[in-house]
Order: sequence, then C-alpha cells, then structure tokens
Amino acid sequence: MTFCISFQYHSFMDNLGAHFHHLNSYFVQNPRTLLPPRSHSPSSVSLGMSDTLLVSSTQSSSPKFSPFSHLLDNLGETRTLNSVRELHAQMIKMPKKGNLVTMDGSMMRNYLEFGDFVSATKVFFVGFARNYLLWNSFLEEFASFGGDSHEILEVFKELHNKGVEFDSIALTVVLKICLALMDLWFGMEVHACLVKRGFHVDVHLSCALINLYEKCLGIDRANQVFDETPLQEQFLWNTIVMANLRSERWENALELCRQMQSASAKATDGTIVKLLQACGKLRALNEGKQIHGYVIRFGRVSNTAICNSIVSMYSRNNRVELARAVFDSMEDHNLSSWNSIISSYAVNGRLNDAWDIFQEMESSGIKPDIITWNSLLSGHLLRGSYEMVLTNFRSLQHAGFKPDSCSITSALQAVIELGWFNLGKEIHGYIMRSKLDYDVYVCTSLVDMYIKNDCLDKAEVVFHHTKNKNICAWNSLISGYTYKGLFNKAEKLFNQMEEERITPDLVTWNSLVSGYSMWGRSEEALAVINRIKSLGLNPNVVSWTAMISGCCQNENYMDALQFFSQMQEEKVKPNSTTICSLLRACAGPSLLKKGEEVHCFSMRLGFVDDIYIATALIDMYSKGGKLKVAHEVFRNIKEKTLPCWNCMLMGYAIYGHGEEVFKLFDNMCKTGIRPDAITFTALLSGCKNSGLVMEGWKYFDSMKTDYNISPRIEHYSCMVDLLGKAGFLDEALDFIHDMPIKADASIWGALLAACRIHKDIKLAETAARNLFRLEPYNSANYVLMMNIYSTFDRWGDVECLKNTMTAMGVKMSNVWSWTQVKQTIHVFSREGKSHPEEGEIYFELYQLVSEIRKLGYVPDISCVHQNIDADEKEKVLLSHTEKLAMTFGLMKIKSGSPIRVVKNTRICQDCHTVAKYISLARNHEIFLRDGSRFHHFMNGECSCKDRW
Repeated sequence: MTFCISFQYHSFMDNLGAHFHHLNSYFVQNPRTLLPPRSHSPSSVSLGMSDTLLVSSTQSSSPKFSPFSHLLDNLGETRTLNSVRELHAQMIKMPKKGNLVTMDGSMMRNYLEFGDFVSATKVFFVGFARNYLLWNSFLEEFASFGGDSHEILEVFKELHNKGVEFDSIALTVVLKICLALMDLWFGMEVHACLVKRGFHVDVHLSCALINLYEKCLGIDRANQVFDETPLQEQFLWNTIVMANLRSERWENALELCRQMQSASAKATDGTIVKLLQACGKLRALNEGKQIHGYVIRFGRVSNTAICNSIVSMYSRNNRVELARAVFDSMEDHNLSSWNSIISSYAVNGRLNDAWDIFQEMESSGIKPDIITWNSLLSGHLLRGSYEMVLTNFRSLQHAGFKPDSCSITSALQAVIELGWFNLGKEIHGYIMRSKLDYDVYVCTSLVDMYIKNDCLDKAEVVFHHTKNKNICAWNSLISGYTYKGLFNKAEKLFNQMEEERITPDLVTWNSLVSGYSMWGRSEEALAVINRIKSLGLNPNVVSWTAMISGCCQNENYMDALQFFSQMQEEKVKPNSTTICSLLRACAGPSLLKKGEEVHCFSMRLGFVDDIYIATALIDMYSKGGKLKVAHEVFRNIKEKTLPCWNCMLMGYAIYGHGEEVFKLFDNMCKTGIRPDAITFTALLSGCKNSGLVMEGWKYFDSMKTDYNISPRIEHYSCMVDLLGKAGFLDEALDFIHDMPIKADASIWGALLAACRIHKDIKLAETAARNLFRLEPYNSANYVLMMNIYSTFDRWGDVECLKNTMTAMGVKMSNVWSWTQVKQTIHVFSREGKSHPEEGEIYFELYQLVSEIRKLGYVPDISCVHQNIDADEKEKVLLSHTEKLAMTFGLMKIKSGSPIRVVKNTRICQDCHTVAKYISLARNHEIFLRDGSRFHHFMNGECSCKDRW
C-alpha cells in the first residue's frame, strides 16, 4: 500500500469523474435509488454545526456566479438518488467555477440523505479543499446519518488503489478513524507507507500515530514514534506527555515535561492540569512545586482549572497550608475551587477546617453539590469517624441531594466498620428503589458488606444479579472467598471468570495472595506470586505488602521481614501500607533496632507526615521499650486520629502508668474525638496493670451509659483480671456468671492466673476445668495448674496432669528469652542448642548473684515447681532464660544503654526480684517484655509496682 502526496485541488477533481462513470448502470440495478431522502438522526446535534460551516464558507468567499446553482435548485422536492448522481456527473464534466466547497458540500449532503455513504465519502475525500474543522464536521454528520466508519476506510483504500493522491490532513483523519475503530493493522499499513514517502515528519501525522499506538499497542511504541520524529514541535510534545499520563507512566510524563521545557515548548493548560494530577498521585511534591513555578512564570495563575489542580496536588502531598495559600490567592473561586480546598482539608483529617470552609462557601453564595458532600463523607471515613459518615449521609439527603454511587459506597464502608448491618440492609433497599444497583462499584461494596457480615449467600446473590459485571465485581467476590478461607470457591470463581473471557488482573491475583497469607499459608501465597511472574506480570507493592501483612497477622514476624528483603531485591518500592506492616512486624517481637531502621527508611521515602505510619511508630516504640520516643512521635502529630490516641493509651497501659492513661483520655475527649471499644480496652488495661479497681468499674460502667458501647469479651476479660489480681476472687466469679456473653478461655485464664497469686486452689480447679474444656491442647493451662498444685505439695495431682497431657499428646511449649546486641539476636531457650558463650554467662551470673545477695536478695525457691530439694531448686532458678539474657546483656552492652529482654511467658517472681537488684547493683536500666506486659526496672524498682 503506497500513498502519493498532493496539495493541488484540481488534480482531485480531474480524477473524480473516473470514479463516478459507473453510476449510470448502478441506478438501474439498485432499487434504493428511488428511496426518499433520509432525515437526520434525532440524537445527533452535529448537523447544525455542519450547516454553519458550509454557510460560512459561502458567505466568506467572494460572490461568484455558479453554473450549478440552478441545477441544484431545480432538484427541489423531486430528488432521487438517481437524479443526484446524474447531476453530479454533469457537474464533474463542466468547468469548475464558483464556490466549490459549497457545491461539494451540497452533493455530499444529498448522498448522505439517501444513505449512499460510499459516494458521500468519495466526494469528501477528493472534493473539498480540506481542513481539520471541515473533516470533523463531516465525520459527525456522517455518523448522524447512520454511517459506519469502516466504510470510510474502504473508500480510502479504493481511491488509493485508483491513484488518488492524499495530503497530510486526509491521512491524519484516516489514522484517527483507525484509532476510533481500534484498527491497528490498517493504521500500521498507513504508517509504513508514510515512512516510505518521507511523510512521517508531519507533526499532525506523528500525533495521530502516537495516539493510535498508545491505545492499540502500548505507550512504549508511542514513545518510539515520538523519538523518531525529527521535528518535535509544541503540539507533539503535549501529545506525547498526555499519552504517557493516560497510560499512567507518571514518572516518564514528568521527565518528558522537563525535556519539553528545555526544548522551549510550552505545555497547554490541559497538559498542566494532568501533570499536576500525576504529581499528586506520585506524591511528587518537588516536581509539583516546579510546575507551580512554571504556571506563575508564564502567567497561567488566572486559569481556575490549573489553580484547582495545584490545590489538589498540594493536598495529595499533605501540604494543606500551601493548598490554602494557593486557594486564597485565586482571583475567582468556582464550585470546583471550593470543592478542592474542602477535599484537601477532609482527606488530611482536618475536618473542623473543612466544615468551616463549607460554611464560608455557603456564605459567599456558592451552593454545595454532591461532590462537596462526598468529600466530607470520605474525610470522615478516612479519619475513622464512621458514625459521622452516616450522620452526614442523612444530612445530604435532608439538604435535597440524592446520594450517588460515591456517597453510597462511603456509607456502606462505614456500616461495615461499625457492624451496623441492619442499616446496611436499609441502604441496600434504598439502592434498589433508586435503581443504583446498576452501578458496579455500589454492588461491589454491597458484596463486601455481606461478606464481612458472614452472609456469603447474599453476597453471591448481589454478585449474580449485577449486570455488566466488570473486573472489580469479580475481584470483590474472589476476595471475599479468600478472606473467609474458602479457597476452593475462590478457585472455582476464578475459573468461571476465565470461561467468560474476563482476564484476571493483578488485583485478582493479589486477592489470592492476600487470602493465603492471611490464613497462614505463606507457601501457597508465594506460589501465587511465582505464578504471576510466569504469566509475564510483575508482582507489585500490593502483592508483597499482602504477604508481609499476612505474616504479621499470624505472628510470623521473621517471615514478614524476609519477604520484605525479597521485595527489595525485586526493586519494588514500598508504600505507606508496607511500612506500617513492617513496623508491626518489628513491634510484635519488640525488634526495636529493626523498627528504628524502618523508621529511618520511611523518612527517606518521604513518609514524614503520614498519619498511619505515625500511629504504627507509636505502637512499635511502645512495645520496643521506648515509651518516651513513642510519646514524642504522638506529640508531633498535628491532627491526631482516634487510632493515634488509642495506640498511645495502650502504650501507657502496658507499662502500668494508669494515671497517664486517664489524663490522656481526658485530653482526647476535650478535642471532640469520641472513644470506641478499643479505647476502653486500653483504659481497662491501664486499670488492671495499675491495680485501680474503682477506676476500672467507673470506665466499664461508662461504656454503655455514657457512650452506648456494648462491652466485648476483651473488656470482660480485663475486669476479671483486675478483680482477680486485686484479691476479689468471689466478685470475679460472680462477674463471670453475670456476663451476658459466654465466657471464653481469656476469661477463665485471667481467673486461673489470679488464683495462683492468691493461692485459691478450689477456685483454680473450677477455672482449670473450663480451660481444659475450651482449650484442651493448650499446654500453658496445664503448666499453670501444675504450678498451683506444686505450691501446695500436691505432687500426685501434678503427675496426674502430666499423664493427661501425655495421653492427649499435648507437649510442653518451649520457653525462651532473647536480647539483641548490635545486629545479632541472642536466644536463650530451655530446649535446643545452648548459647556458645554459656560458660562465661554462668560464671558472670554466679558472681552477680553473690553480689546481690549482699544487698538482701534471697532466692525464691517457690518458683521452682519440681519435687526436688532446696539446693537443686536454687540451681534450677539460675537456668531461667530471662536471667541468662539479662546477664549476657550486662556482659555485652555498654553502661548507659538499657538492656532489653523479650520473654515468651510470664516472668517468675524470683527473676523479677533479681532484675530489680541488678538494676540497683549495676545502675543499669532493664526493659523486659514478658507474655503479658512490660517491666521497666530502674534503681531497684519496677514500673509494674509488683502487680503482674
């Protein structure tokens, strides 16, 4: 296929006659020639535009007598396709005088009205002195009469084969038609011929090729076309930047923008708007500031759309003050401007400011729209103010707005978080009445809601009744199945999806990765990641974050860190969710040094002000033994969310700082943040770890009376623990019997632990029987009961429990402690390999015990629950893992640096006493985290005040 290039109008007209000589025989053979003319499509508005263009062409030309005007007028109402063709044949043979655009336009219109799209297209291809405006008008008019764009390409091919020459305008339009029809092969043929003829240097043709390849073949091929174009004019630069933005090649688009400025080409307003959006999505603050400077330098600040985009860009980069400064500097504020700044405050958690702006907007005479309300709903949803989401959902309806899919989705997410599924069903009814069930995003949220409410059957019904299901709907149900651990159903739906020719995307695969990982099946999750690679896809940050998060949920913290190492090896950049999961992996086993590394890493990535990372840091530092640093992070958060407060409250609670917990709670309430169930878990934990019984009752009673929060099992467990440890064992038992929910293992476990402290063997046996029934294979329960029996020298009962464990196959869990020296974790275990420096450690420990004996230390042999003599019991005490870990820390850690020890079970009374004496004798701080709480030893005292 080859094309000739010409710019001479008459050469087209000279060839035209040959293409219409066949018409006479066609009239006889085709009965359509006698049909009346067609009318315009009632849905089309393009004809008016075409009429205007044709009339204006006539008016703008100098008045000349047209030898064809009387022929056209004589057609009148007696027109037939036959007569039109006869007239056209006469016009071709006669001299070319008068306004040719008007004549050709009239002939084209006549052919279109009779449905002869081929002839109309031939007239337009070879008749008009073409420009882009006329071409666009023709295409719209062609479509309004019901023409098929494929016919235009067929006519183009036919005329080319007959030797008609085409200019760049015609070829550009042909390429645009190829794009509209997604006809890549025809477009590639045109491209090949352009290259052969040296016509590929035309900027409009290059732009058309870029758009065609970007849509049909991928952005890489489009970029190649740009690179091969020698004359890179301003229009071409803007086209390639926009193509990269459409393909979500944000970084490449910004790099092209830099090159564009170096080439002295100016970005259009539309390009600037899209580039600013890219800076927001990438959190590319520096690049966004540079574009802002470009806007100022070239006087574009008067463009409201650009300024609105700058506001949004700063907002997405957590620079609300800069966003507000831009907003205040704008000359004019339209509704989009107000929505942009309201959204900026809302998504950054500054909801009070967002509502102030809302009031200011109404005062200025601008009425909010549904987008305004949706921004506020999203802000409350992100902040965790789920009840406010639903309150404002009702408010927007009272204001006369009909909730759209975005409003409904926010409301359903709030329903899911609150567990208010009856309200969710009401919203579902509203969706049905309002006929919003066509919206796939609304249906996806409904599926998610029913899945979270354990109503998989209803989720399936919603899914199967959803019309035009897109990939999101399929992914939602697959994710639901994996969330519930129903992997067989997930695989079946996965196969059904492929049968319906819907290609699984990375989100689909990530749902499987997340599900397997969440259910502790890391090997299967890793197999899915390898399967993704085998399909030519690249596991993204979501894939690896799902692996890390799943491991954290199952307390496989070292696996989580290992997967992060693999993620880095594959050069996948972590996001804020990845960092939060990593901090959780460090907080679980109190890996303080690794947590500090992750903190520094997050700062290098630019996550300085991320509220979720800040919350995770509070948790990590609290559990890592740096409560002061945790409080410093908390203090520096400008807009504190409820999870931030909860983490800090729990941090003080696990250290037994009850009074600090209460002060912090009062400060939280003063800010207007309403507590939730987690808040009260922290409050009651602070009470139980500080032995504050009256305060515990106060906060427990206030849950329902003051905040309408129904106590959960964890709140009841805290109260049993609090009452039991304070010695109110009978009250604790009565409390259990009066509970409106059935007591679980945590309740009876708390009571059994209290019975050990207060040596109530009768009540201990009651608690143990319930524990053995609820957790028959939990060795900790048997060990605790054996310890109680041994205290009373009931060795026969001890042996009986040992035999029971043997018969049931219950094995003693391993007891370990560890401490970290530099980058190495040193583990001391009751079983397994001994430490390589064990001899030196025991030597140091013997000396240490001799030293603290002089200060008054007396070994507490009651902590040894074995039927052996006193001397042997003292030797057993020396082998306790926490003593070995503390001693090793003293040997290796410089004075001034605290020793940090983690133990997987409760510290014994003797080790607790030894730790206090060591802190006094060696003037060394010791942080010890056992299976239930934190102990901070300093100057012979412990933060727990001997209540643990």
